[in-house]
Amino acid sequence: MDLLSDVVAVTRTGRPRSAHVRWHAPWGQQFTPVPGSAGFQVILEGSCWLLPSDAEPVQLGKGDVVFLPHGNGHTLADSPETPVTTPACGPDGHDLYDAYASDSVDRSGDGGPATVVLCGAYQLNPSRTHPLLLTLPGLIHLPADSHQHPELRSAVALLAAELENPRLGTDAAVPALLDTLLLYILRIWFTQQPAREDSTGWAAALNDPPVTAALHAIHRDPAAPWTVAKLAAEAGLSRAPFARRFAMLIGQPPLGYLTWWRMTTAARLLRTSDAPLRSIAAQAGYTSEFAFAHAFKRTHGTAPGVYRRKN
Repeated sequence: MDLLSDVVAVTRTGRPRSAHVRWHAPWGQQFTPVPGSAGFQVILEGSCWLLPSDAEPVQLGKGDVVFLPHGNGHTLADSPETPVTTPACGPDGHDLYDAYASDSVDRSGDGGPATVVLCGAYQLNPSRTHPLLLTLPGLIHLPADSHQHPELRSAVALLAAELENPRLGTDAAVPALLDTLLLYILRIWFTQQPAREDSTGWAAALNDPPVTAALHAIHRDPAAPWTVAKLAAEAGLSRAPFARRFAMLIGQPPLGYLTWWRMTTAARLLRTSDAPLRSIAAQAGYTSEFAFAHAFKRTHGTAPGVYRRKN
């Protein structure tokens, strides 16, 4: 798998939740903070205001996409002056999406202009959140532009159609489309980040061809006997310049990231498969089950077998 696909597969847990909601002005809906989750709002019809808890109001129009990767609290309203209703979410932040999942809901106000919103949430596991997601801002706003992001618009249209008119197969289609939507949002945001010589972090790394080549090599085959020299060859650089460049952008040396990713992959296999430990050790790049168990315990604080039983 490529890097971005791996990030989503490892970090997201459970079933994503979504709703197709029609509001009639005047209306204001508060969404409580939900740590360990990411949420999105897509304006399908009409317009409204996004009122973040820690930023200035943002006016949204048809086709705008808002992504909140850290589950920050926010409010949607037809106007910044409209009184806000009691939060629709319970303490876990998921009641709204549980109630409206795979459904189309009409929440009438006084019969004013309608705004149709596609909203949803992804449940994330904080213990295995990829550092790529941790570097994202609290709010990502992708203004409508059908010519610039046709694949994102297509995913939104397909998801909205499934929620508005559930049919045979909708229960399988919606989670797949939600994952696709998440991937498109992340892809667009990272490719839009300006490239500067002094930039660091994952946004800069994903726009740096040598480091990206090495990252893709690690994610394509984490079990390979990688060395700094071999990864440098993938990047098309000599060993020392590559190691400095990788550490500057990613925040850790190449083999440090390789080990972290191997242990993250192993933890996923322990949770989701019945594969024997020797098989998981091999997939994580270890020929010795003992060496694998030692490395896993050093990273996760517990032996692989104990981790599997607890998860």
